[in-house]
Amino acid sequence: MTCSHCNGTGWRSHELEGVRRVGRCICWRREVAAAFLRQSRIPAQYAKCSFSNFIQYPNDQLVRVVKKARAFADAFPVTEKGLFIIGPPGIGKTHLGVAVLRHVVETKGVRGLFYDTRTLFSNIRGAYQSSTLRSEAEILREVTRAELLVFDDLGSIRLTDWVEETMNLIVTTRYNDRRPTIFTSNHEDAAETDDLDSLLVRVGFRMHSRLHRMCDFLEFSGPDFGKFDYPPTSESLSAAWKNGPKQRMPKRATARARAQLKRSKEGQLELGWSGGKAGS
Repeated sequence: MTCSHCNGTGWRSHELEGVRRVGRCICWRREVAAAFLRQSRIPAQYAKCSFSNFIQYPNDQLVRVVKKARAFADAFPVTEKGLFIIGPPGIGKTHLGVAVLRHVVETKGVRGLFYDTRTLFSNIRGAYQSSTLRSEAEILREVTRAELLVFDDLGSIRLTDWVEETMNLIVTTRYNDRRPTIFTSNHEDAAETDDLDSLLVRVGFRMHSRLHRMCDFLEFSGPDFGKFDYPPTSESLSAAWKNGPKQRMPKRATARARAQLKRSKEGQLELGWSGGKAGS
């Protein structure tokens, strides 16, 4: 149906201090935001995630994280740092990341992008194997130039030399260009370098340092939403949080990875993977 304000032109006239002016109609802004949202690569599973349907319950850590996420979304693009949301699987980290992205795209009209770590690297590998797909440079340009990027499940893939170099390129480019990023991860931000499941070891020393400079780290725990009939109620989540065992970060490091952890000459721990090229 044609907009009653602009008759489908996308422009609307208004008067300001006695002067007749013309500006973009709200219907045009909505159409642009809807187009950007379709291009944002939010998976169908999370397409309807928003702040309004995120289920909260009495959990001080969770309340703090949601408050920070809302404040970030409302203030965007006036933000000093991005967000790094850490916690066990199934507690709502991805939902919150998508909620921020949706809010920013819909209310600010900016180009945002969602990428799961595994999907990103799968797409890059595919670029080497088929001339019909976009090139690696095109994929990386899209990721580094997005006005807001949600990078989901950081630390979920094996840290080869190629993976580490590519990740550092993305993170460093966005940091230098002051483009905010929201990361999520299942790996605890522990200081112990002999813990192969820590974020530090999963992403490497250089990236770990850069991430702390570019993001506010927010960690919380809670019951796994997947263990309830969906959608769970606030009451059922609250009861599980109060009475059930606290969910911990998953242990993922393989025996091969543990066997290849070695000490460098400087006394720091480093991963001894030989690395590899795309597709390895």
